[in-house]
Amino acid sequence: MIAVISPAKTLDYQSPLPDLAPTKPHFASEAMTLAAAAAKLGEDKLASLMRISPALAKLNAERFHDFATAPERPAMFAFAGDVYTGLEAKTLDEPAILFAQGHLRMLSGLYGLLRPLDAMRPYRLEMGTRWAPGGGKLTDWWGDRIADRLVEEVEAEGSGTILNLASQEYWHAAEGRLPASIRVIAVDFREGNRFVSFHAKKARGAMARWMIEHQVSDTDAMRGFDSDGYAFDAEASTSTLWRFVR
Repeated sequence: MIAVISPAKTLDYQSPLPDLAPTKPHFASEAMTLAAAAAKLGEDKLASLMRISPALAKLNAERFHDFATAPERPAMFAFAGDVYTGLEAKTLDEPAILFAQGHLRMLSGLYGLLRPLDAMRPYRLEMGTRWAPGGGKLTDWWGDRIADRLVEEVEAEGSGTILNLASQEYWHAAEGRLPASIRVIAVDFREGNRFVSFHAKKARGAMARWMIEHQVSDTDAMRGFDSDGYAFDAEASTSTLWRFVR
């Protein structure tokens, strides 16, 4: 089983890192291509495309301009935000991190698909951005590449199963592009009968952490997830959509 989560807009390039060698992203050259194209957009265009403030547009224009020489950091320790608050990667021990390297993936608008230890440079480029080199949307530019790579990694891992903990925006990069042989299980987190985005994001990270800490490779065993008071709701779940309620 491979669990897939979204990246985050907030980044952390200051906190201490574990003493583990970083790995190279599979789509490193594609990231360079996208960053070089985005560097030509300018602050005003970035502000409009990303719907961000002038200050954030300036920051990200500088990031794209200096991308080739920017510092690198393992992805799982570079992303911050709600999902990564639930993941709490900084408190994982080495065996858990190494298990995550084989069983956790982060979707990315710039890097396509990242492993936890893949070295990434700071950026902001959401998968839903209606821009790509040559025109069109970012998901169109990526085409089948992300899905094809995900299939390769799932087949190499051996389970044939993806636990989808990503947002719809990011899962759209793979949705409809996977063969029927790949089992995909989406997870829905509820507060009673209500969906609360903030809590759901944190719960996605907490479920990824639970999988990593317990080194769960049996997909059905993930129904035992019980962090932060969540419990599997069998009556509200199907074979492809699992609901957890607290």
